[in-house]
Formats: sequence, structure tokens, C-alpha cells
Amino acid sequence: MAEPAAGMPPPSTPLGAGASTDPNMPAGQSRSLRDYYVILRERFWIALPLALLVALGIGYYQARQTPMYASTAIIQFERPETIVTTQGVVDASIRNEIDLNTYIHQLTSNRVRTRVLESLTPEEIAIIQRPYLKSQPPGEPLPPLAAMLGLLSIDPVRNSFILRLTVGHQDPEAAAILAQRHVDQFLSYLLDNISGVNDTALDFLHERAEQLRLESEAKAQKQQEYMEKNNLISLDSSTSIVDNRLLTINGALTAARLRLLEVESIAKQVADYQESGDNLLEITYIGSYGTVAPLRTQLSTLLQEQARLAERYLERHPRMIETTNAIITTQEHLDFAVQGAIADLHASLTEVNKTISQLETEYTAAEQEALNLRNMRVDFESLQNEALVARSNYMQILDRLNQTTTTKYLEKVPIRLLDRAQVASHPYTPNFPKIIRVCVMMFLVVFFGTAFGLDFIDDRIKSAWDIENFLNTSLLGIVPDLNNVKDEDKYTLLLKDTNPTAVEAFTGIYSAAKTHSLVDYPKAMLVTSTIPGEGKTLVSANLAASFARHGKRTLLVDCDLRRPMLHRRFDLANTSGLIPFYESGASLDTDLSTDPTLGIVKLNENLSLLRSGGRSRRPTELLESDLFGDLLKKLGRYYDLIVIDSPPLGAVTDGLLIAERVDEVAYVCRFNRAHRKHIQLYMRALRNAKTEILGVILNGLAPRRVEYYSNYRYYRSYGKYTNVEPARGELDREPARAPEAAPAAEPAVAA
Repeated sequence: MAEPAAGMPPPSTPLGAGASTDPNMPAGQSRSLRDYYVILRERFWIALPLALLVALGIGYYQARQTPMYASTAIIQFERPETIVTTQGVVDASIRNEIDLNTYIHQLTSNRVRTRVLESLTPEEIAIIQRPYLKSQPPGEPLPPLAAMLGLLSIDPVRNSFILRLTVGHQDPEAAAILAQRHVDQFLSYLLDNISGVNDTALDFLHERAEQLRLESEAKAQKQQEYMEKNNLISLDSSTSIVDNRLLTINGALTAARLRLLEVESIAKQVADYQESGDNLLEITYIGSYGTVAPLRTQLSTLLQEQARLAERYLERHPRMIETTNAIITTQEHLDFAVQGAIADLHASLTEVNKTISQLETEYTAAEQEALNLRNMRVDFESLQNEALVARSNYMQILDRLNQTTTTKYLEKVPIRLLDRAQVASHPYTPNFPKIIRVCVMMFLVVFFGTAFGLDFIDDRIKSAWDIENFLNTSLLGIVPDLNNVKDEDKYTLLLKDTNPTAVEAFTGIYSAAKTHSLVDYPKAMLVTSTIPGEGKTLVSANLAASFARHGKRTLLVDCDLRRPMLHRRFDLANTSGLIPFYESGASLDTDLSTDPTLGIVKLNENLSLLRSGGRSRRPTELLESDLFGDLLKKLGRYYDLIVIDSPPLGAVTDGLLIAERVDEVAYVCRFNRAHRKHIQLYMRALRNAKTEILGVILNGLAPRRVEYYSNYRYYRSYGKYTNVEPARGELDREPARAPEAAPAAEPAVAA
């Protein structure tokens, strides 16, 4: 329709799937830190809960591991002198690594393990079983003692004859006992191998220790039977439990009696009101019970409504009858709710009396149980003292036995204990610092992986970067979200100048379109989109008004012949337009601006509207006809710019047919709506039709997102500038515009 402007570069070669050669087309750019920040910010509330769930789940699983404590004893094998003065002496010294490995295997052998089991005292066994008793389900037998000896590890120190013997156990004290006992029994094992049979003293000590052990166990068993017979946990604990129970029952009894007084007082008040015929709703308990309060409020409202209606209508008026029926129904519900409150009160009185009776019975039983426990104390303490004396005797003999066994042959064993096993202060597993590091790492991996993964999967248009890198075109501008603007005002923003932010946005789009355009006036511009609902009609109306505002004679054409909308937006009838003009076979030789069949309407000084003139089931016949192309060329004599609003390309093919007859295309994309692959497909079709694509207009961005999804870093401050309230005297003053080139002739446009 128009030739390239003089002095301007020729239009670029139509693009298929290749890259653009247009100097105005932005080159592909890599994402900046700001782009990645936008991705994280957009998907923050999706990635954060998922990352927290994964990290906390892993942390919870690892933290739930059974706490294990490690205790280490260090022993050293000494290398003896090479001089041997006596023949026949057993050589237990370390000569090489083979000897050291032999001793390591002996340490971990079942024989040493059996000796450790046999050397454990009942107190030590109780310590070892302590963590298993806590975790064992009630009624389940404990695992065998051999399975409770923990994890034994022997670590030789490199280039030395030092061994680190470590035992891991769920109890820190048990770990220290088992580690030290392994060392002691290993020394004892070596001593037995070296010295042979123990002497008489050791036999006596063993025999005596066994006797005392049996005696101690018998005393402990007698004490245990007494406790089981009398159902005692321990005397002090049982006494404390009974005393606490007395206090608890006494407190509950006092509270129940207070409650009885309160309920009886309310019941008496209700009985008095019923006897005297007073209004029961004045009682606080009934007034606040269940649905009484809302029903009372509803009844009052209905009565007020009845009084108000009575001033206007007679009794048999439908609204009066309806209100009267509602009052009767509400009164019945209110009476029923009051009776329910009274019934509930009597039920509460019966329940409180029953509770007091039960508590008094329990209190009497607890008093008798406390008296019985005091009578048992003398017998229990006697049995406890006998058991303690027997245990003390057994421990003394056992300690003496261990000392004798260790010291008798210590000088004959080439092993020296460097460090005794100590009770660990904290578990080595779960390792909370390590768990925290793993959780933090998993949180970061899942958080960033989710955010960037969703961004990789989601191919909807959201930013200037998407437009320039995936669509290979320019961003003409961003239209902010206009949900706060009335529908009737959205399409006349520049005509009425009602929204400074939106006006400034379309003014910026006008400037960008003028900068990117390679075609001189007069020309035709198509405004289209991918799918319905992206705001192409809104953009086309305000974009046309923007060009008209800058002195360009602009014609807005509604070519959406299936669902025309522009006539509604400007409150006009749709009786004249393209379809009547085509169907009447009108000639192009007439003055189109005054043709009544075409019916061009002048909206303001430089803006006119050409309506569709109705709906058509076969719009392609009109759009493909020579008449439509000739009409656009003829209209180019009357107007500098023709802005055509077409159907979405993704819905019908009408837009592609129109694109063949225009000079430029402005593509509208709504934020987070259309997919990139669909837009790329239709842009490729437009470029194959040798249509110049000015760029993309991103529509529907919330103001808080404009700054993040565009590269307009000045937007926020400039938005504040455009929203500044004008000073007095400037409200009615329009800014001076630069004079445009005088048009050849200003046609008279029929209203």
C-alpha cells in the first residue's frame, strides 16, 4: 500500500524459521541476573514449600536415626628387648604387622566377646539394656544380651603399634563400659594364655563371687516378688502417685461442686422466670445459647421489616404475608431453641451430680490406698536393705577379683593401656551439623531446580526477554493491567485522557512503532493476537487514538467480521460498514468518506471508525476479494494510517488474509496467556506472507510486575511522574503539538 520512506533502509527479507536481518530487530541476549531474579520471584511460593518439604523430610528422616554414642580406648603393644634370658617363655611380643593383625582378630573373636558377656555385672547389664527398654514395645521380649554389645571397631594407627578400640552403643555409659571391658577381657585372655591355670586364690574369688552373686540375686528377687505381690513400682513412686491422685481428685471435686452451684443457680433462675411468666431470653445463659442470639436478631429484623412494610402495604399484600410467615417461622425456631437450652441445662445438672458422686468414690478409694502404702513401708525398707548389703558384698568381691586377675599377670603381657574409655558427651549419629549441611544443600538444589525447571517447561510469554529471544522481534511496549478501569472507559483512554499511566503506555507504544516502522505514510497496520482475550481490540482502539492524538489522520477498521466489538465500545449501531458495502456491490468511485453504506463515523478531530456492519458466516469471501484490497488502497487517500482490528490468528485464518493486504503488523500478547510455540508459528506465517512485523505489545501486566518483567528500569519513577497532580491553571491547557505536514485535503466524514 505504501512504499518505503525515502532515506530509510528497505524492508528486511521475509523470515521463516531463520534469524532476522533487520537492524532494528534485537539480537539474542543471554539472561542477566535480573532475569533469573524474576524467575525466582515468580515461582517463589511454588519452589519454597517444595524445597522446604524435601529438605525437612530428609532432615527429619536422618534426625530420626537412633542416637549412637562412641567410646574409645587406646592400647599400645610394646616391643620387648631382643635378649631372652629364660628358655621356654611364651613370646607374646609384636614383631611385625602379621602379629598385630593376629591380635586384632583375637580382639574381635567370639571368645573375647563371650568373656565380655560373662564379666558384666547386673548393674552394667541394666545400663546396656536401658535404651532397649525405652524403645521396646510393651509385652515384647528384649533381644539377647549378645546383640546389645554395640558396634566394635579396631583401628590400627598407621606406622605404629597402637590400636584404637571403639564401641558404638545407644547409651553413652554403656559404650564406655563395653569399650573398657573389651580391653580388660582381652588382657585377661592374653594372661590366661600365658600363665595357664589360675591359682587357688583366683578360684576362691570366683567361687565366692558366684555365691555372693546368687545371694544378691535371691535378695533382689525376694524384693521384686514383694513389689509384684503388692503391685508397687517403687514405694516412693507409688506413694507419690497416690498423693498426686488425691490432689487431682480433690481439685476436680471442688471444681465439680462449683459447677453444680452455678448450674443450680441458672436452673433456679429459669424456674423463677417460668413461674412468673417473664421473658426467658433475658437470662444470659439462654440468650447466648446456640442459635438463640442469631434467631433473636433475625426476629427483630423481621419485625422491623413488617413495621416498615405496614406503612406501605395492607395485611394481604404478598410481601406482608411473606414477612408474617417468616416471623412465625423464626418465632417457632426461637421457642424450640429456648426449650433446647432448658433441656441442656437440666442435662448438665444431672451430669454434674453424677460426676460429684464418682469423684467422691474415687477419693475414698485413694485415701485407703495411701494408708495401705504407709503400712507397707517397714517391710519394704527391710527387704531393700538386705538386697543392698548383698549387692555391696558381691561388688566388693568382684572388684577384688578383677584387680587380682589384672595385676597378677600385667607385667607378663606386652600391652599397655594408654587411654581408658570415657563416657561420650554427645552422639556421633545423628550428626546434626552434617544433617544441616545436607538439608541446606537439598533445599538449594530443589528450590533453584524447581524454579528454573518450571520456567523451562512453561513457555508462555512473560517478559521482554521472552519476546526478543524466542520470538525474535522487538517489544513495542507494555500495557498495564486495566482491571481498575471501567469497561466503557478502557477503549477511550486517549480520547478522554482518564488514566495517565495507560495514556503514557500507549504514547510509548506509538513512539516505538514510529521508530521501528520502515514504511512511510499512508499505510495500513494490522493489530492481531494468538488467542481471544489478549486485548487486541483494546490495543487497536487506543493505538489508533494515539496516532490521531499526534496529528495523524487515522481510520480504525473493525475487520472481526465474526464477532465485531468496536461499535459496542463506542456506543454505535452496527448497521453500516464493510459487510453492507460489500453485499450492496457499491462502487469505489464515490466519495468513501460520505458513503452511507460504508458509514464511516468520525470519533474526534483525527480519528474515524469503520464498522463491520454486522456479522458474516463467510468472511473470507470478503477479505479475499479484490474489492477489499482496492478499498484499503482508496481509503489510503483519505487517511494517513488505517488500523485494522482482526480476529485472533489462533481462532480463524481471517487475520492471515488481512495481513497480505497491509503494510505492518502489531502483535498483541497477554502476559502469561499465549504459548511461545503458538506465537512463533503464526509469526512465521506472517513473515512468509512478506508482512513487516513491527513488534509485540505485551498486555495485562500488573503495575508491580512491569518493573520486573520488562527492561524498563525507569518505569516506577516515571510512573510517579505521570501521576503527579497538575497545578491549578494547567488542567484545561493542552500541550502544544508540533505542526504536521498539511494534508492534501480533509474529507468530510459522515457522522
